[in-house]
Amino acid sequence: MPDPTHPARTSASDTAYALTKELILTGRLPGGSLISEGEIAERTSLSRTPVREAFLRLQSEDLLELHPKRGAVVVPVTPGEAEDVLELRQALETAAAAPRARRGLAAHHEAALRELIERQRDRAAAADVEGFAAVDEAFHRGLVDASGNTLSSRFYGTLTDRQRRMSVFALAPRPERLGLLVEEHTRLLGLLLERDAAGFAAALDAHLTGTHQAGAARSGGTA
Repeated sequence: MPDPTHPARTSASDTAYALTKELILTGRLPGGSLISEGEIAERTSLSRTPVREAFLRLQSEDLLELHPKRGAVVVPVTPGEAEDVLELRQALETAAAAPRARRGLAAHHEAALRELIERQRDRAAAADVEGFAAVDEAFHRGLVDASGNTLSSRFYGTLTDRQRRMSVFALAPRPERLGLLVEEHTRLLGLLLERDAAGFAAALDAHLTGTHQAGAARSGGTA
C-alpha cells in the first residue's frame, strides 16, 4: 500500500519499477542480462534509492536476482517454468470454454474478443511483436473472463507477466507468424460461438504448441 507520507518516493519507485519490468517483459532485457541501479536511475532521471526499491519488488516477482555491488541479473524463463505456464493456461482456457459451449457466449464478451482480434490484426500488419504480445495476452484472458468464473480469472491474471514474456520470446524471431495467430484466434472465437467445446480444446492445444515450440527449441527445452 502506498505510504501517503512519502508520495514522491512511492511515485519514483513505481516509475523505475514500471520501466524495468517493461524492459524485461518485452525482451529488451533478455534473461541473463546484467543491469545496474545506475543505468535505470540515469534512464529515469531518478536517484538510486527508488530504483533499489523497484529492484527489490522485481526480485520478489522472480524477475530479477540481486547481486550486491554488482547489480541485478534478469532471471531467465526456464524450460520447466514455461511448460508449467502453458499447462495451466490450457487447463484454464479449456475449462472456460465448457460453460460457454453449454450456454453460449454473452454479446459483450463476443464484442470485446472481436475488438481484440482486430487490434491484433493491426499489430500483425505492423510486425509489432511487443504490441501483439500484449493484445494476445488480453485476448486469452478475455476467453477466461467470458466463463464468468471470477476465481479462474483471478488466477489466470497471475500468469500475465510470464505469458507476455514467453510470447515475445517465441515470436520475436518470426514476426511473419503474427497473421497466422490472428486467424487462429478467429477460429477459437468461432468454435466458442458454435458451442464446440471439444473443437475449441483441440484448436487451443495446436495454437499454444505451435506458438511456443520455437521458443522451446531456442531454450533447449519445452516452452
